[in-house]
Amino acid sequence: MSETSDIIRNGLWDNNAIFAQLLGMCPLLGVSTNAMNGIGMGLATTFVLIGSNIVVSLIRNYIPNDIRIPAYVIVIASFVTMVDLSMNAFFLDLHKVLGIFIPLIVVNCVILGRAEAFACKNNVLNSALDGLFMGLGFTLALVLLGASREILGSGKVFGLDVLGSSYHPAISFILPPGAFIVLGFILMSVRWIDLKRGKK
Repeated sequence: MSETSDIIRNGLWDNNAIFAQLLGMCPLLGVSTNAMNGIGMGLATTFVLIGSNIVVSLIRNYIPNDIRIPAYVIVIASFVTMVDLSMNAFFLDLHKVLGIFIPLIVVNCVILGRAEAFACKNNVLNSALDGLFMGLGFTLALVLLGASREILGSGKVFGLDVLGSSYHPAISFILPPGAFIVLGFILMSVRWIDLKRGKK
């Protein structure tokens, strides 16, 4: 049970791809203009993480060491293609917004990193859990950044007016520089929480 709780805690917080490792920054900064984009990109990445982790765990003993990275990339690309085509068919508007960032999941270092660091060394169940909670941790970061930028940049989140008509939106937070500013404050807050918890 402790191993499962470690996987959950690592994925959501302690080893979070964004908060702790600062991986996958390209989609984080590129699509996080609002919370809905963050949810879409995060869930797409989570699906790919779970699927690729499971397959890599299943075939890990059959892949020669010399070609393991290309093999992992092929597995990841297969799941990304499934996500890309499915979103294009069922969530066309979101697919248009996310654009090139969906195919770029193939080279997202978060996914390749989990395949190399975890899935190729662990059983299927733990690999699936790792993919799920690493994906949810990544989604959490995307939604947090997207919601913060949306609120500061428009006074709304998920289309709901949360700051009232008297709020004067700071449009700069919707623009690329705003992503870096908000991310900096989020990372500072995460570090402060870690220090309060006694984590060095």
